[in-house]
Amino acid sequence: MNKYLAELLGTFGLTLVVLLSLNGAFPVATAVLAALTLGLFVYTIGHISGTHINPAVTLGLLSIKKIGLQETLGYIVAQFIGAGLAMVVASQFIVNPVVLTAANTGTVGIFEFIGMFFFAFGIAAVVFGKTPASLSGFVVGGSLLLGLSLASFKSNGVLNPAVAFGIGSFSLMYIIGPIIGSIVAMQVFKLLNGEK
Repeated sequence: MNKYLAELLGTFGLTLVVLLSLNGAFPVATAVLAALTLGLFVYTIGHISGTHINPAVTLGLLSIKKIGLQETLGYIVAQFIGAGLAMVVASQFIVNPVVLTAANTGTVGIFEFIGMFFFAFGIAAVVFGKTPASLSGFVVGGSLLLGLSLASFKSNGVLNPAVAFGIGSFSLMYIIGPIIGSIVAMQVFKLLNGEK
């Protein structure tokens, strides 16, 4: 049960940070805050759940058999609950929320795919033990920052269906793009490294 609670807490925290950043004046960009938040959670809950806090990451890891189907479903439910709770909490403090346009175009899907590919490629390096454990948060957070930066060229730069739901940037392309990007990146990393 702890792993599901960890996923819920992590997704809640990430979504809340993004929501507050989008609706407030912070000294650093939203993408940087998201990367720092994810890096923090890698170090604080990684030993409990693996710090997926993203349905696309969970499905990518399912594709390389690093998580089972039942666990996958539990993780995804926990992630969406966490994002939904963040949305409810943030709504109590945000007076005039920013309304995001969740375009449902092929271009959005392509850039969410591209961004997620680079993000998940970094995650795969950590999952397969190709980076020092002490740098796991840095690698995962840095990969997210790179992925968000690339995706933001033609999308809202979310790379996370649960967070997309929580911040109001939810459309088919914000689901499909990251999921396919994650699966392809995990498979490519596995192939390049000769992993079984």
